[in-house]
Amino acid sequence: MTAAAPLLAPRGGGRLKHHDPRALVIATLLFALITLSLDSLVTAGLALALAVMTVMLAGLTLRELIWRLLVFESLMLVLLLTLPFSVPGDRLFALGPMTATQAGVTLAALIVLKAHAVALAVMGMLSRLEPAVLGHALARLGLPNRLAHLLLLTLRQIALLHQEFSRLRLAMRARGFVARSNRHTWTSYGQLIGMLLVRSLHRARRIEAAMRCRGFRGRFYLLDSSRWRAADTLSLLGLLVMLAGLLALDQST
Repeated sequence: MTAAAPLLAPRGGGRLKHHDPRALVIATLLFALITLSLDSLVTAGLALALAVMTVMLAGLTLRELIWRLLVFESLMLVLLLTLPFSVPGDRLFALGPMTATQAGVTLAALIVLKAHAVALAVMGMLSRLEPAVLGHALARLGLPNRLAHLLLLTLRQIALLHQEFSRLRLAMRARGFVARSNRHTWTSYGQLIGMLLVRSLHRARRIEAAMRCRGFRGRFYLLDSSRWRAADTLSLLGLLVMLAGLLALDQST
């Protein structure tokens, strides 16, 4: 058990690494729930500023943020380009036959601010946690054992499935396969996915047999060494005060 403890510790730098993973999960959930309930652009902007503070405390670099937000920003761009023209209200400007409304622009800006606030808070508070640490934290917070087992096993097997996919792709290239937009390419990709599913099933059965040989009886023992401290309680209380202030300001505006 002592040898496994270093593998179940938060990774990376930042001040948040000293907090109990359970406190980070609770803080993330509270922040997300309060932020999503905000209706004012001012309070949504303040929530975004608070999320940026958590990113700075986590020690994330600008390069890491850009890489992780790349797909997310594409979704936000689609939202900004479509929502102003699909919400009825007072006319703001027109692009050909499409008319943008003040209500649509305001709603799009509000959604973008809240979405970025939640995304940055999740990255700031949870991105420095190893997947196994996150699974143990959720289990200690009351997540059902079956879901905790499923999460931990899934996280463990994703890398193995990626390795299997890489081997199959390498075998296709060794046989001269070149992807094109034709029937042969789509048939080959379908066979690749089918073979990956078949091998995944076989690997899952081997893993189940190996676990039973080692005495697995439907329960994982939690080996993490995290301890709840007074600093975790104080940090959560401070966050609750700030979130309560945001909620009160949002209701008054």
